[in-house]
Amino acid sequence: MDKALVEARAAASRGEVPVGAVIVGPDGVIVASAGNRTRELNDPTAHAEILALRAACAAAGSERLPDHDLYVTLEPCAMCAAALAAARIRRIYYGAADPKSGGVAHGARVFTHTQAHHVPEVYDGIAGQEAADLLKDFFAARR
Repeated sequence: MDKALVEARAAASRGEVPVGAVIVGPDGVIVASAGNRTRELNDPTAHAEILALRAACAAAGSERLPDHDLYVTLEPCAMCAAALAAARIRRIYYGAADPKSGGVAHGARVFTHTQAHHVPEVYDGIAGQEAADLLKDFFAARR
C-alpha cells in the first residue's frame, strides 16, 4: 500500500484526485502502478485502477490476472470494480472507504450482483486513515 500512496501523492501533485493503485503479481512483485490521470489524459476512464490494470494485462500478455492482487488507496468505483472482476483479479486491498462513489462496499456493490462473473477477495481499511487524509487535504485546498 505504501507504493499506492506514493502514486496517490504524485496524482495530487499533478492536480488529479489523489488515488493510487498497484498490482502485484503471483511472485509478490509489483507489475504495474498508476495514479489517477483523468484530467491529464482528458479520459474519464483513466482512474488509477484502470491504468494499472491495463499495464498489468499488457505485461502478462493476457486480459485475465487470476493470480494478481490490487492495492488501491480508495474503494474502487463501480466502473473499476467491474473491470477488476472482468480481469479476474484475485484480491483487492483498499484504503479509504468511498460512501459517495464506491462500488464495492457502497453504492453499486458490484461484487454482490448475480451478474458478477468473478468475486475477488476484498480487504478494506489498509492505511485507510492516511488515504482518507490525502483526499480530505486535497479537496480542502481546492475550496
